[in-house]
Amino acid sequence: MTDRNAQLPPSGPIPRSLADIEAALNARKLPPVDRWDPPHRGHSGMRIDVDGIWYHDGGRIERDALWKLFATVLRREPDGRHVLVTPVEKLDIDVDDAAFVAVELTSEGEGEGRRLGFRLNSDDHVIAGPEHPLRIAAAPDGSPRPYVLIRHGLEALIGRAVFYELAELAIEEGAEPLGLWSDGAFFPLDSA
Repeated sequence: MTDRNAQLPPSGPIPRSLADIEAALNARKLPPVDRWDPPHRGHSGMRIDVDGIWYHDGGRIERDALWKLFATVLRREPDGRHVLVTPVEKLDIDVDDAAFVAVELTSEGEGEGRRLGFRLNSDDHVIAGPEHPLRIAAAPDGSPRPYVLIRHGLEALIGRAVFYELAELAIEEGAEPLGLWSDGAFFPLDSA
């Protein structure tokens, strides 16, 4: 099965349309972490902060290529824990909020024909839809905390600027309730 949310290859042209993004997603496969069930070996000493920054033993992982590699073997367990998984071991990793941050939006079409694509801080891409829904949670202060489901139970926090773009599109369309369609599914933009 092809994972439509695979990380884009590091070289080659930068996708400019959702069709380009979808083609790139279909061209690359991630490790099958959902099929691996190795023994639990403890904690990795790693943490992802609320801004999507990776740390090991308290120090920031400066090499983007390194944490992006770790991100390919990340999954979320049914009990909510995040783990790094290889065929031979499973290690816990602390995640302050979401494993990724959506930092860029691509929107094509309008109304029920709209499709919304997100680029993540890891350079992964996802197209919102029935398999990759948007959800809005309420932060402790009542402000919206928007997320998109990526893969293996992992979510991306939708960055504030990207959420403002979504809200602007929804206001322009005048949908009631306020929200947007993507890939055939409607997503309200208010917290549940």
